[in-house]
Amino acid sequence: MIALAYPDHITPTYYLILAAILFTVGAVGLMLRKNTLVMFMCIELMLNAANLTFVSFANALNDISGQVIVFFTLVVRRRQSVDADDVSALKG
Repeated sequence: MIALAYPDHITPTYYLILAAILFTVGAVGLMLRKNTLVMFMCIELMLNAANLTFVSFANALNDISGQVIVFFTLVVRRRQSVDADDVSALKG
C-alpha cells in the first residue's frame, strides 16, 4: 500500500497557488473569447481569485481588513446595455 503524504495544516501557499491558477484561466478566457457572457464569467473568475488572495492573507495575518476588501469587490454596478463592442470606446 502506498502511503500518501498529506499536510497536517494547509498553508496559505496552497490558496495562493489556486488563486494564481484561477486568475490565469480567467485572463486567458477573457483574451480569447468574444461572447459577452463568457467575458463576464472570466472577469468574475478573476475577481474571485483576487478575493481568495485577500482572504488567505487576512487569515494568515489574523487581520480582518482583507475580508472587508472582499465585500467591496463583490459590489455590482448596473448598466442599461451590455455590448462587447463598447471596448472600442475606451481607446480614447
